[in-house]
Amino acid sequence: MQGRLRRLLPAPPPRALLFRSLSSSPPPKGSGDGHSGVPVKQVTRGNLAEALEELRGRVRDAAFVGLDLEMSGVTSAPWRDTFELDRDDVRYLKLRDSAERFAALQLGVCPFRWDPAKCAFVAHPHNFFIFPRKELSDCPSHEFLCQTTSIDFLAKYQFDFNTCFREGISYLSRAQEEEALQKLNLLHQGRTSASSTTSEGDGDMPLERAADIFFTERMKMNFKEWRDVIVSKPDSHLLGNTKCAAGQFQTVFFKMRPAIMLNGFSSHQLQLIQQVLRKNFRDLVYVCTFGEDDTSEKRVVYSDTDEDKILLMKDVQEDLLKSREARVKSAIGIRHVIDLLSSERKLIVGHSCILDIAQVYSKFVGPLPSSIKEFALSIHKIFPHIADTRHLMSVNQAVQKLMKQKSKSLSSAFSFLCPASHSYAMKPSSLSPVKIEVEGDETKSSCFISGAKHEAGYDAYMTGCVFAQLCTYLDIKFEQLSPQDNLATNNKLQKHINLLSPSWNSGTVIDLSSGMERPEPGYMRRYPAPVYDNIVLIWGFTSKVRPKEIKDCICKVFGPGSVRSVFSIDSTAVLVQFKKPESVNDFLNLKAVLERTDSAISILHPLSTILEGGQTRAAKYDTYREICSSSESKYLFADQAEAVCATSENQLQENVDDNLISGVHQSILDGTMLASVNKGDGTKSSSNNEGDADITCQHILDALHNGRALIGRRMRS
Repeated sequence: MQGRLRRLLPAPPPRALLFRSLSSSPPPKGSGDGHSGVPVKQVTRGNLAEALEELRGRVRDAAFVGLDLEMSGVTSAPWRDTFELDRDDVRYLKLRDSAERFAALQLGVCPFRWDPAKCAFVAHPHNFFIFPRKELSDCPSHEFLCQTTSIDFLAKYQFDFNTCFREGISYLSRAQEEEALQKLNLLHQGRTSASSTTSEGDGDMPLERAADIFFTERMKMNFKEWRDVIVSKPDSHLLGNTKCAAGQFQTVFFKMRPAIMLNGFSSHQLQLIQQVLRKNFRDLVYVCTFGEDDTSEKRVVYSDTDEDKILLMKDVQEDLLKSREARVKSAIGIRHVIDLLSSERKLIVGHSCILDIAQVYSKFVGPLPSSIKEFALSIHKIFPHIADTRHLMSVNQAVQKLMKQKSKSLSSAFSFLCPASHSYAMKPSSLSPVKIEVEGDETKSSCFISGAKHEAGYDAYMTGCVFAQLCTYLDIKFEQLSPQDNLATNNKLQKHINLLSPSWNSGTVIDLSSGMERPEPGYMRRYPAPVYDNIVLIWGFTSKVRPKEIKDCICKVFGPGSVRSVFSIDSTAVLVQFKKPESVNDFLNLKAVLERTDSAISILHPLSTILEGGQTRAAKYDTYREICSSSESKYLFADQAEAVCATSENQLQENVDDNLISGVHQSILDGTMLASVNKGDGTKSSSNNEGDADITCQHILDALHNGRALIGRRMRS
């Protein structure tokens, strides 16, 4: 597939491939298939060791490193997307859900080295294919979701799924490695202890079947004959082909001791053999070892003294521990790249990269922390210097003017900021573009392919190019940069790094060094700034009800201007932001009363449009957070909410006092209303005087009038 879809670029020896970009001449065009002509090194499990060794030097010499990931999906349901009314903790819950549910399929790493002689950056884009196959027998298999829109998107850009699934590099996170090594140490200690304390009678099986009796007797005779030959003729086993009379055993060496291999026996027979050795031969030891492919090898080894037997078993256990530790280390896989970037402490550059960073943490470090602050501080320890090009685009007025009303996506930023194929983009500015060369490898065996958009290696390259151009707008002079300088400590750049946008519509940036969020400059909100104490969550209403209708119904009860905004989560749920915080409790109380009161007024009340069907639920904003934090995965928010809230039915009711409800019931029967009444201006009047709270004929007529209007509108619709 890869060979058919992409143009292979061989690397001719003996000199490196150099492709000039971001200069007065555009780079070589692809063959019309959307490819860039930029050589990107493709790395699979077959050439990981070679690529990793070469990458170490590239990263060590780099001024910064571009980073990008391609994933199997982004959101497991539409309501899992981030909204402008999401609080910071809710946004993080959605981020964590995405990072934990979906797989990383490609890792793009592109070191950029400043070459003073050329007055240009030299880039080395690498594209690592990832597939989380099971590498250790005692570790669970990986499971992940695939979002069909994401898979279709990758296929549109000719993503090589065959290479990913067949040759992708597996991995262990740091937490998984630590857990595996702990298990090995406990197992080693247990085996060592067991081998030194096992008595002769331990583990004996009763010989009830005739076949077992005949087998044990035959094995006892064969072992005795072989042992007698070894003892009587100490040099006979040196020939390596001495066989006993039974013709079943051949002498081999194991740790400088004569031994015989046990091949072709069932597990039950091997247990019987161990029993025979324990009961009849103090100088014969059963030994099980594991080869490189984790296949077991069973032997019977001759050991003439108890001291030698103890030494032999100790050596076997140590070798077993070392081989298992080596298997754990080899299973680390692609995480070696992340460990390299972390240890070199280079400036990492991404574009809208918080999900990429969360994926890196989830896959290669361990389970994501419970809060956004813990996550930020933990990431800061691993990668002390991170720059988000999306944030950098918002801090410079010239860039904002250039990108005005343009998409802030990576491909859009690359097109407008980098003059490789759009030289007119730089005409409004007198700034000279930064020159960047892409360097291939000098060996014929290297696998270089023309990079394409939405391939992680090429996107990492584009990210670095955008970053380099943005630095010129910050008046950073690369000509003054020496190879030894740390770009992350540059005074003009330092105040802009470690600030990531939690989402494209959050209007904030999070400071990784402190874990705190602050407003993002230049962000224009579509909705009023959220006041979370003023927000109520409503779900489960009929599908024909629209947000505008919900707002109109509530305003009829609470007065014009009482609702600042109604935000649609999906077709089954909304967030309603009231002007005043007390309106939240008033709404919840009124909803509960209407649902529990069987009267004409409750049926004809303006809120009956929202309550129609009897499945409408409502709660405060913290319930929204609880629903988002659940591991349940339902496509519709109403179904998700019901699944989460099923076990906390009483807790998530509208917190209405039963005395209040019974009082309302009684007041309706008595013709009095012990409740607050909203005036048209949004103010309230409340009284316990019977005369002030009488339900008059006018009240009932007004209710009936409103009810008829609602019914008439429904009939017309």
